[in-house]
Amino acid sequence: MRYAEDHKAQTHQRILQEAAARFRRDGIGATGLQPLMKALGLTHGGFYAHFKSKDDLVEKSLRCAVDQLHASRAEKLAEDSSTQAFIDLYLSTAHRDHPEKGCPLPTMASELGQRGQPSEITDELINRMLATLEAGMPADGQSSDKSVMLMSGLVGAMVLARSAKDPALAERILETTRDQLKQLIEG
Repeated sequence: MRYAEDHKAQTHQRILQEAAARFRRDGIGATGLQPLMKALGLTHGGFYAHFKSKDDLVEKSLRCAVDQLHASRAEKLAEDSSTQAFIDLYLSTAHRDHPEKGCPLPTMASELGQRGQPSEITDELINRMLATLEAGMPADGQSSDKSVMLMSGLVGAMVLARSAKDPALAERILETTRDQLKQLIEG
């Protein structure tokens, strides 16, 4: 059986997309190469035809996750790109319940730091989020500092909400943080 000319590229992209989703949902350490490849109907040995190592996959799938996140965010915030809308989108129940489609920071940031492997892509994502948040705030000389507080609150609240077993507690974390971060913008 002959494969299409772009078969390898398509397979590579499928692996990246699946890994990006699994790393965001389960974390880097909990995502094994064998189960990942099996889920795609591929062999573990075939992995090395596409990537040098798991670290290589982590870096490339993080890029894929960031690209997916920006495309999704741009679409969802097309009509209202205010910082308040960004906060509502980030601290939504949908984002909490579907980490595989959302921001990689709540799942992957601490793990990358603990592994001693911070990524330039993480820095890029952080800087882009900071710029997005700052752009939607009044220029009061404190917007840069406020954007750091906002982003820290967003990511931290998402980590806590995802880790809470009680759905009411998880929702309270999201709701309270949304309200307090919006007050930070106004004040």
